Parts: sequence; structure tokens; C-alpha cells
Amino acid sequence: MDRDDTALIVIDMQEKFLPVIPNIKEVIFNAERVIKVFKILKMPIMITEQYPKGLGKTVESISNLIETEPIEKISFSCFGEDKFLESIGKYNMKNLVLLGIESHVCVLNTAIDAVKRGYVSYVVVDATSSRKKIDYETSLKRMVQEDIYLTTSEILFYRLLEKAGTPEFREISKIIK
Repeated sequence: MDRDDTALIVIDMQEKFLPVIPNIKEVIFNAERVIKVFKILKMPIMITEQYPKGLGKTVESISNLIETEPIEKISFSCFGEDKFLESIGKYNMKNLVLLGIESHVCVLNTAIDAVKRGYVSYVVVDATSSRKKIDYETSLKRMVQEDIYLTTSEILFYRLLEKAGTPEFREISKIIK
């Protein structure tokens, strides 16, 4: 994974999930950190919203961090939407870092489709969740079976940084602490 061939996809971090995801505060906190790191490193970020008329808009603290407009979708996989395909086609990426809600639905389907299309998929497990613990845990097992890499936000940060002593490291180390 290199900075110049990796993009972040923030999947369906929407308002209606707030009361039903047990660990939503931790998930949002870690998602915000990942987004901030990608911004510091000047790496591409895409964001989606699953049926926003029913599930609401992206959580404000996350939408405030991202300049691009969310891609509305009804397909569980982001790859099922023409606008997403058009957007991702603008980047020459090999690696996709995914985070969001729900891990067993839209995150899993997107990760599987990414692998089928030749991308290497990484799912940030501490910035991803589901309503039910069993769905979350089973989705992680399924991801491993589908050759999708699991990571945490901190593992990801240090992988992208590669070394200490840089201006980016100093800025990101403040986020990590």
C-alpha cells in the first residue's frame, strides 16, 4: 500500500444508524481520524450514502471533514452505482481502504466487488460496525475468506506514514494521541 495508489471510501455513515449501532461513538471517532489522516497525506476520499431519504444524511462531524459530495446509492455495493464507478475511475488506484456502516451489508459487498475488480481491499475494523455483534463478527470472517485485509486505524496510519520525523508524522501523531 502506497499513498499514491490508495483511496479511502467512507460508506454510509448516516444519521439513522446513530441510535442502532452499539459502538457508534467509537466508530465515528476512528472514522474521523482516518479521514483526517487521508487529508493530511493528500489522498483521495470518496463518500457514499445509502438511500438518504430513508437513512438520513452523513453524520455531520464526518461530512464536515470531506469536501466532496456524497454519492447516493441504493445498491448495497458501491460498485453497483454508475456515479461511483465514474468517480473511482478518475483515480488510478490499486488499494481501497473501506470503513462504514453496516459491515455485513454495504461494506462487505463493496469489499468483495472491489477484489473481483482487481483492487486490494482493506477494511478498518475499528471504524466499521453493524447493528448486531454476530453480523459484524461474521462479516469480518467472511472478508478474510474473500482475501480482504483487516486493519485498525492505527495500523493503517503507521503503514501509510512509513517513517517518523516527517512533517506529516508530527501532524498525524497528534491525531493518534
